[in-house]
Order: sequence, then C-alpha cells, then structure tokens
Amino acid sequence: MRIGDLASTSGLTAKTVRYYEQAGLMPAPPRTPGGYRDYPAEAATRLAFIREAQHAGLTLAEIRGILALRDSGEAPCGHVADLIDQHLEEIDRRIAELRTTRTALRDLAHRAAETDPETCTEDGICTIFTPQRPPPQRPTPRPVTASG
Repeated sequence: MRIGDLASTSGLTAKTVRYYEQAGLMPAPPRTPGGYRDYPAEAATRLAFIREAQHAGLTLAEIRGILALRDSGEAPCGHVADLIDQHLEEIDRRIAELRTTRTALRDLAHRAAETDPETCTEDGICTIFTPQRPPPQRPTPRPVTASG
C-alpha cells in the first residue's frame, strides 16, 4: 500500500506517516522498484493504535516503548496498564492544582470587585495582588484558677 493510500485509510497525512516512521513508531517499509514506500496492510492497524494511544494522553516515547515490547514478541498489556495508572495519577494531581488555582482566582475576583481604584497608591503596583493580612489576633485570656 502506498503512503497516500495508508494516510487516507488511517485519517492521517502522508507527512504524519513519514514523521512516525522517522520517530521510530513505524518500521521502515519495503520499497517498490520505483523507490516508493510499500506499506503492508497491518501498518493501518499500527497507525490506529498510535492515534488511540495519543488520544489517551500517552507520549510518543511511551507509545514507542509499547510498540517495542510488541515487536519483540512480548504482550505489552501490563506495561500499558502501568502507564495508564501513571497518567491518571498525574491528571489527579493537575486537577488538584487547578482547583487550588481556581479558589485563589475566585478570591482575587472578589477582592477585585471590592477594590476602589481611587484607593490605589503609588506604593504598590495593584492592591488586588497585595497579600491580605489576617486580622490581629487578640490574646486569649487565661482562665482564672483558684490558686492564683
């Protein structure tokens, strides 16, 4: 199958197929006597796998590792499961960071809504980003004891 046919079948461009070949994701295909790439039919299956793995968030390096396992005759399912777990942990961490950032931005938005630009002084750049000081703590009275 010529590269244009493979690209069309897989929904990619010929440039992307060549890039995957250069990146080590696709084995170099045999060439026709005229020098054209002649991909086997299973190349479309491999490209579909690469696309699905990318859609799941795997990097090209991770996909290359999976394909290397498969090409060596080893079933990569355990490795894939580990990668999926790692990506889920990373997404959970990023979601937590985004929630923290959202909370901070909401606080700043409230502060911005309550800020009167007339109260801004030349001492600072913008009072919205000036750290808020907590109100002073009143000393806690000591309980009176019978002995003193």
